[in-house]
Amino acid sequence: MATMSAAQRREQARIEYDAFLAACPTNNLLGRLSDKWVGLVVAALSPGPMRYSDIGRKVAGVSPKMLTQTLRTLERDGIVSRAVTPSVPVRVDYELTALGRSLAGLLTAVKTWAETHFDQVQEARERYDAENPA
Repeated sequence: MATMSAAQRREQARIEYDAFLAACPTNNLLGRLSDKWVGLVVAALSPGPMRYSDIGRKVAGVSPKMLTQTLRTLERDGIVSRAVTPSVPVRVDYELTALGRSLAGLLTAVKTWAETHFDQVQEARERYDAENPA
């Protein structure tokens, strides 16, 4: 096995973390982060901790199964923490971690952009559809 120079190791690391490559782990992470439920859940949690049921009410349209799956994935990725308080019924709170807070600004900005520019996007769609009949 040949020894690699520092420059070669840096180049190898750069190649290994190229999200444009399907085999790159960052490609998988970007796919996960671009999921609409991830963006909405992270944005919902950005003001502070919430209970599961509160998140479900805030994020309209998410099924209990998808919310549970999304929260578990975010917890596994270190973006969300889960705190269980023993009581009757059991209280479960979710909160963004420091890593999650660093992501929240970006995803909240995308959500805000969509809310701000939807009319322009809709106009563009209508123009496109008029010029390109199916």
